[in-house]
Amino acid sequence: MPIILAIESSCDDTGAAVIADGVLLANVVATQKVHEQYGGVVPELASRAHQQHLLPVVTAALVKAGIDKHALDAVAVTQGPGLLGSLLVGTMFAKTLALALDVPLLGVNHMRAHILAHFIREPKPDFPFLCLTVSGGHTQLVVVRSALDMEIIGQTTDDAAGEAFDKTAKLLGLPYPGGPRLDQLAQTGNPLRFAFPSGAMEGYNFSFSGLKTSVLYFLRKQVAVNEHFIAENLADLCASIQHTIVQTLLRQLRAAAAATGLRQVALAGGVAANSGLRAALLAEAELQGWAVFIPDFEFCTDNAAMVAMTAHFQFEAGDFATQALSPDPRLKL
Repeated sequence: MPIILAIESSCDDTGAAVIADGVLLANVVATQKVHEQYGGVVPELASRAHQQHLLPVVTAALVKAGIDKHALDAVAVTQGPGLLGSLLVGTMFAKTLALALDVPLLGVNHMRAHILAHFIREPKPDFPFLCLTVSGGHTQLVVVRSALDMEIIGQTTDDAAGEAFDKTAKLLGLPYPGGPRLDQLAQTGNPLRFAFPSGAMEGYNFSFSGLKTSVLYFLRKQVAVNEHFIAENLADLCASIQHTIVQTLLRQLRAAAAATGLRQVALAGGVAANSGLRAALLAEAELQGWAVFIPDFEFCTDNAAMVAMTAHFQFEAGDFATQALSPDPRLKL
């Protein structure tokens, strides 16, 4: 029964979790409020905050799990992708702790962890399945054949869907992080009021930079005529932008599901919390006859529980790292 401590520090959330034989015992996350005043994550401030938060978060996770550090069988950490400074704090802490306790070290891919968050709690998909991973930095369509065998068949060529939400929200004057606020306002707006270009590309890839540019020039033109245009049409603008992003995601997902023949469809990543995307996916599943899987909200955003779950599979497979492990901001799946 391997007991594993997992650490997540890829961006601006500091997380620690404890898992025993695949059962989650504790999951603790410390968020950083300092970035709000800058309208986005400041890498240097994020890494400094991780240094402050990491030890208290790890201690809290061990206490909550009722596990002494000397009972640990391994230490896992997010190796990448992510912000270099943030990843460096987590990996150095994990390497030092594993060395001090004389236990194995496990390096985890952050994007693999988002997908394997589906196995933390029931219901769980069966292999193989198709996963749409949508986060602030990544948008990917992945064929998941097993916990350690995944193939990316589509991904963003520029901005991710999460970036598109946050950047267009900023153009509308919404506070950081703008994505959740845009989602909230969209619920009372008309999604067909304004038309913006789709981000679907050849194959199963995505491109959302054109949407951002289109919204920018559209708003400039309208505000030049009526300076109150955004305020007077805010809900409809939010709904129309969200509709465009969601329909682009579903169009590519639908095509990928048809091509692969996979009927189990999973949604992962922080944008999985978007109400418009969830509702549209469930509606599409009814039409297509898909079985849909979406993790609990706490396991969609960056967290260490998903890192712990991935580490559990890697421990079983003997996929260990050495003390030569180094953070990789562009780590591939």
